[in-house]
Amino acid sequence: MSWGTELWDQFDNLEKHTQWGIDILEKYIKFVKERTEIELSYAKQLRNLSKKYQPKKNSKEEEEYRYTACKAFLSTLNETNDYAGQHEVISENMTSQITVELARYVQELKQERKSHFHEGRKAQQHIETCWKQLESSKRRFERDCKEADRAQQYFEKMDADINVTKADVEKARQQAQIRHQMAEDSKADYSSILQKFNQQQREYYHSHIPSIFQKIQEMEERRIVRIGESMKTYAEVDRQVIPIIGKCLDGIVKAAESIDQKNDSQLVIEAYKSGFEPPGDFEFEDYTQPMKRTVSDNSLSNSRGDGKAELKFGGKSKGKLWPFIKKNKGATPEDFSNLPPEQRRKKLQLKVDELNKEIQKETDQRDAITKMKDVYLKNPQMGDPASLDHKLTEVNQNIEKLRLEAQKFEAWLAEVEGRLPARGDQARRQSGMYDGQTAPTVNNCAQDRESSPDGSYTEEQSQESEVKVLTTDFDDEFDDEEPLPAIGTCKALYTFDGQNEGTISVIEGETLYVIEEDKGDGWTRIRRSEDEEGYVPTSYVEVYLDKNAKGAKTYI
Repeated sequence: MSWGTELWDQFDNLEKHTQWGIDILEKYIKFVKERTEIELSYAKQLRNLSKKYQPKKNSKEEEEYRYTACKAFLSTLNETNDYAGQHEVISENMTSQITVELARYVQELKQERKSHFHEGRKAQQHIETCWKQLESSKRRFERDCKEADRAQQYFEKMDADINVTKADVEKARQQAQIRHQMAEDSKADYSSILQKFNQQQREYYHSHIPSIFQKIQEMEERRIVRIGESMKTYAEVDRQVIPIIGKCLDGIVKAAESIDQKNDSQLVIEAYKSGFEPPGDFEFEDYTQPMKRTVSDNSLSNSRGDGKAELKFGGKSKGKLWPFIKKNKGATPEDFSNLPPEQRRKKLQLKVDELNKEIQKETDQRDAITKMKDVYLKNPQMGDPASLDHKLTEVNQNIEKLRLEAQKFEAWLAEVEGRLPARGDQARRQSGMYDGQTAPTVNNCAQDRESSPDGSYTEEQSQESEVKVLTTDFDDEFDDEEPLPAIGTCKALYTFDGQNEGTISVIEGETLYVIEEDKGDGWTRIRRSEDEEGYVPTSYVEVYLDKNAKGAKTYI
């Protein structure tokens, strides 16, 4: 398994792959660096927390720490402070053993990679120069041979002419000999250069390139081993502090076990005992007058407090809860039509899954806002329900946009997988790109439901839209009275089943006639015979247009 023998013609791909490997290594360095920052931040927060609950000097809190429970709490605070110190150790060790070392290694790796590919390009340029030299000598040999033939023919013509002087014939003979000699010299030069080029080409493909690619392979394997060792170090740095962290936790457990409830109870007695004896029994007093009942001082006539619980909401929201939808920019077509079928299907499926997650996220936000609005309606003093209408509308709009986007990609995915009937040119041009569409055209499973203003869901609209898609008047596209003329030919790059109405099956490598170009919707109309014609995905065929054919159009 050697790159030099297996990948001898993949110079550019190896250059991209090794750059990708360096990018992965730099990404891992960034990950570890952010982990160290998190550890420092966590340690700082733990220290601040421990300091915040430490007893203040010369205050009543110091008296409270006579109790064993409070002493245990103080020990917990001290152990937490030591625990924070271990996270600082993790941050320091990861920085010194991973981040710094890998950053230095990346610089060395970039320099080594640059050197290897510079050597490879130099070898490429040399073999290209030799090739040009070979071509030049070949053309010179060809030219000299033709000139020698013409000189020989001219000499024979002069020699056969009785009206030509002997001097002219001799001159023509000498010129023919000179041309023949030049041709022989060019032949020898061409043969020598050819042998030299073949030797250099063998050395290039069997010695130079394999050697360079082997060095690149070893460099790449060292990078892989290095990142694996760094991951082990990453785990070991954590493992090294586990015993000390365990001691901190053991200290907290020991402090908890030292709590003595009887001792604390005794301290309470010592703090609040009055020393008086309980009062004795009262003697019976008999009165001849009617007894006047007095209200007992300890009666429960006092009314209870009517304090109302005040609902409080959390602090200010960090960040926006209703983000705008961002569209990816780039040269890649939105429907990934530039990719082979299976790769295109994977890309579309990934995009659909991402959009569904975004829809679920927006739906959860809408539910949260709806619940908050209900709370405001029941308790107006907590807030104005109308103030949430704008946010609710914005979230609903985002959900609708995401659904339309998901429906668009699901339609492309369905067409790739052959789950939906193919559509006519007009229908595909109107709905293929989903520009300006407001009604959904593909059912998006359980999430493709319209939301009413009161938060309920209905599925009638999506069902009606689905029926509209299935009843597209595709047959109208093929009701032409006369067959369309062929404007070129095409070669099938992949096999296409064509099981849906309006499509045609093709086999990889098959040659067919093109009768209508792609109008921007991703489909090309082709013909096999007078009775067999239909649409195939444009990405499945390679089109060769005849510019002189009737009906051919040029798109700029």
